[in-house]
Amino acid sequence: MRPLIGIPPCLDERGRWHPERSYQYLDTSYARAVEAAGGLPVYLPLQGDAALLLERLDGLLLPGGDDFPPPAPYPPGVRFQAVSPAQLDFDGRLLAGALARGLPLLGICYGMQLLALHAGGRLHYDLATDLPGAAEHRLDEATGRHELRLEAGTRLSRLLGEDPGPVNSLHHQGVAEPGPELRVAARSADGLIEALEGRGEGFCLGVQWHPEKLAGPHCERLFGAFVAACRRR
Repeated sequence: MRPLIGIPPCLDERGRWHPERSYQYLDTSYARAVEAAGGLPVYLPLQGDAALLLERLDGLLLPGGDDFPPPAPYPPGVRFQAVSPAQLDFDGRLLAGALARGLPLLGICYGMQLLALHAGGRLHYDLATDLPGAAEHRLDEATGRHELRLEAGTRLSRLLGEDPGPVNSLHHQGVAEPGPELRVAARSADGLIEALEGRGEGFCLGVQWHPEKLAGPHCERLFGAFVAACRRR
């Protein structure tokens, strides 16, 4: 049996695709990566009863998305594409329900940041403002890469091995503190948190980069381990 893995698309309420219409959209690379690893991906449209939806799933993938709005004003030149409140509410309910049910969870970029917030952590809402000494993390999608430093003894280090290679980087927000329920699994060379994982035995992993867009271990091993955990459940 191929495990059923839910992926919530992003909601556009600002008419970016068509005036006066709301759309949900998602990069198809997430579903392709799940399918290649042996899972059965299904999109999860916005709806009221997230708990009922989770009863049918074997795992949850929280993909990249829009920005988390900062709690206080930022300098005028800093721009945010704020996530829809409806999307944030739905994703939060999916996340809380998945953790409560012990479903395997993989959070990517926005998904990792949401996981950190749920666990009581904090965000950097704009890296250039909050960490002026940090490297640039919004790199070219096709060619931009940076080093990844894995924390010893973590699930992620066992998955990716001693030399995981560089990762892509498409974000301007990041995790400042993971919260007590999570531990840091990787950092970039400038010290920014690049991966988080749960402290329990279940599969709960968040990565700041986009493994669905990378070949090799970052895609095959991460999605392979995630789908395998979903299948065991």
